[in-house]
Amino acid sequence: MTTMSAREFNRDVSAAKRAAEEGPVLITDRGEPAFVLLSIDEYRRLGETGADLVDRLSMTDDIDVDFEPVQLQPKVPEL
Repeated sequence: MTTMSAREFNRDVSAAKRAAEEGPVLITDRGEPAFVLLSIDEYRRLGETGADLVDRLSMTDDIDVDFEPVQLQPKVPEL
């Protein structure tokens, strides 16, 4: 994945667009990831199922009923 700063992006949008033809371009702002530039084909591929975000995040499999959560016993240091 190509990474460029917001400053680099602003200076050369054409370079960012060319890079996005090869794959996603991560744009950082003050060193932190802020945006991702995708080609329209990649964007459409990600949304080709037509499912909305809630459907994509919904669990479709049953939860294993044999699951036993572990109860944590945190130790508090003595003063």
